[in-house]
Amino acid sequence: MTFAIILVAIISVISLLGTILVAGNVDTQYGKSIKKNLTNLSLIYLLLFVILLVGITWYIVIVL
Repeated sequence: MTFAIILVAIISVISLLGTILVAGNVDTQYGKSIKKNLTNLSLIYLLLFVILLVGITWYIVIVL
C-alpha cells in the first residue's frame, strides 16, 4: 500500500511539472491568458491531490 501512495504522489508531481513545462512553450498569442490557465490547471492538480490523499487515507483507516 505504501508503494501505491508513493506512486500516486510521484505521478501527480510529474503531471504537474509536465503541465508547467508545456505551458512555458506556447505561442505569443497565448501569453495573455497563460497565467490564468496555468493557475486553473495547478488548482485542478492540487484539488485532485487532496481528494486522492483523503481517499487513500480513508481506505487505509477504514478498510485495512
